[in-house]
Amino acid sequence: MSVLVYTESEQGLFKKTALEVASYAKAVANQLGTTVTAIAINANDVSALGNYGVNKVLSVKNAQLDAFNADAYAASIKQAAEQEGAKVVVVSSSADSKYLAPLLAVGLNAGYASNVVEAPSNTSPFTVKRTAFTNKAFETIQINTDVKIIGVSNNAFGLVENTGNASAEEFTPTIPELGVTLASVDKATDKVTIADAEIVVSAGRGLKGPENWGMVEELADVLGAATACSKPVSDLGWRPHSEHVGQTGKPVASNLYIAIGISGAIQHLAGINASKVKVVINTDPEAPFFKAADYGVVGDAFQVVPELIEKLRTFKGQQ
Repeated sequence: MSVLVYTESEQGLFKKTALEVASYAKAVANQLGTTVTAIAINANDVSALGNYGVNKVLSVKNAQLDAFNADAYAASIKQAAEQEGAKVVVVSSSADSKYLAPLLAVGLNAGYASNVVEAPSNTSPFTVKRTAFTNKAFETIQINTDVKIIGVSNNAFGLVENTGNASAEEFTPTIPELGVTLASVDKATDKVTIADAEIVVSAGRGLKGPENWGMVEELADVLGAATACSKPVSDLGWRPHSEHVGQTGKPVASNLYIAIGISGAIQHLAGINASKVKVVINTDPEAPFFKAADYGVVGDAFQVVPELIEKLRTFKGQQ
């Protein structure tokens, strides 16, 4: 009756969130006095999971699952949970996991708590802390169903290394008929993704045009950060829609979020409010973002950002 964790991978490599949810599952397993079993779909090397508390890995190799399909993935995880007799299933708070988790909850007749930020404070009754009201508040809830699904908020629990080895065994779930066929996928390469980034550098219309985005990308490169943008910027075609963050775009839960030339509309703030430290650079001291930010610089981005890049390069010993 181990704790089951779904560990996400991309192109055969585990995402950072996979190691974080494995760490969380280990903490829950310690409280329950049991072990951790992971399900990994089309991952190349599953041995790394042993370093984060996983005892056994159910390795799925199926070409039908190369592209994410919520129904197929939820069905696979459900079958793994039933095989292992898992009473707690841990997933991340990625867009994919938030899509499949409700389907999994229905299949397992389980209670589902999303955006969980801490290990359970109690296991009888099973009690967790999660964010609410678009990350403006916390709430403590009890999950009273026999099977429980926990969605761990990104960058909330962190990576906790454990000494150990994970045994691997082949797992062949029954794949339901897929109602959606994927034609093609275009992905950016050699870039930090917004979902996995600990630092995000974002910019808005204050940059005046796409031709000025070079300094944003340079700052992101120095910091090892992902680049992002506000909704108006993606709507104008200055940046791809994949970089749009906010309530109507991708949610951000980074350790550091830098907003350059973004006024701070409520929809944008709602989507990035889970970030731990928020920094804003804007010429308008009355911009709403300053009320939400931890640190603010009132100044022209075209002067502030190049100076910031220079100082960071000096600090890091770069030319």
